[in-house]
Amino acid sequence: MLGGVFCALVLLRVITGETEITSSASVGTTLALGIPIGMAALGGLWAERAGVVNIGLEGMMIFGTWGAAFGAYFSGNPWMGLLMGITMGALGGLLHSVATVTFGVDHIVSGVAINILAPGAARYLSTLFFVDERGGGATQSPALPQFPKISVPGIGGPLGDLEQHHWFFVSDLAGLVRGLTTDLSALTVIAIALIPLTWFLLWRTAFGLRIRSCGENPYAAESLGVRVYTMKYVAVIISGGLAGIGGVFLAMVGSAQYQEGQTGGRGFIGLAAMIFGNWRPGGLALGTGLFGYTDALQQRGATGAVHALLLVVAVLLFAYAVWVLLPARRRVYHALFALVSGGALLFWYLATDELPKEIVTYSPHITTLLVLSLASQRLRMPAADGLVYRRGEGH
Repeated sequence: MLGGVFCALVLLRVITGETEITSSASVGTTLALGIPIGMAALGGLWAERAGVVNIGLEGMMIFGTWGAAFGAYFSGNPWMGLLMGITMGALGGLLHSVATVTFGVDHIVSGVAINILAPGAARYLSTLFFVDERGGGATQSPALPQFPKISVPGIGGPLGDLEQHHWFFVSDLAGLVRGLTTDLSALTVIAIALIPLTWFLLWRTAFGLRIRSCGENPYAAESLGVRVYTMKYVAVIISGGLAGIGGVFLAMVGSAQYQEGQTGGRGFIGLAAMIFGNWRPGGLALGTGLFGYTDALQQRGATGAVHALLLVVAVLLFAYAVWVLLPARRRVYHALFALVSGGALLFWYLATDELPKEIVTYSPHITTLLVLSLASQRLRMPAADGLVYRRGEGH
């Protein structure tokens, strides 16, 4: 599937002449913008696979940004910042666990409360610790030490030369590989590795089976000896720690300091990416990449490349129309809507040279909403997700 997406982007680059579509800079920016969202999505996956809806991901990311600044600045060590960011995010997860698992508070109410609590707590702590420090204040930290950069030796230069030729597929592949292997933060590598690690732990170990059983049927799991309360606590605390990593990335890789409002709703976008991915690591990685890629194009000022995405969306809508008209489905109204929408986008692409600046700015959000609406037909959340569990009530 990923190969098909890449080939489609290569064809789009050739048709439109927009080199930013497959450039190494766009790939690198996609990683930088997608990692925080991906960590929030991964955190949501852990919690919801255990049956706990985690709307509080945004607040846990905020805790992570502040924890990263505190740990890194006062120790002078970026790895201590990572540890403190994870710890602060995990504490947010613990708070959510106590409220939802032990006291049976509605999961949405608890998550919203954490999202309200986190900015105020971060402002208060910043006033205590950063106000008298050079460059610090109530809304920001001083400059922070950075994680080391990692590159695969010996390939950046040759691939860069190859990319500049703009040869069909070869230069595009060089741009992809160069963007994925050159000048990466060590935290980026760790974050990417957490996606397959999550898949292995949740789908290939007895521990993961216990976690997932709590999200599907906690009473059946209880009857088999699974400690449901413990599993839920562990999953939600891990969820908070992963969201905390997303916050660390924002404060120490995406920026050089903690700043108030730094998360910018990425916790909610991560939740959307998790739903798009059907509560699976591979799917949420694809959703994260989609948002990060469109955001990368608009942040790099590649308005022509964003305009070219109209053509991609139009083709996808036409393909969707054909798919829902197959004999096994025969959803005529869905197909008609997709055909009309695809035709309108195709006309828009052919009739214009660029998009209005307002649409370019919000293109990542628009793209995510569109894909979510098309993918909603196949989604299946864990059966007991969001339900209050009480030991012994299922008998």
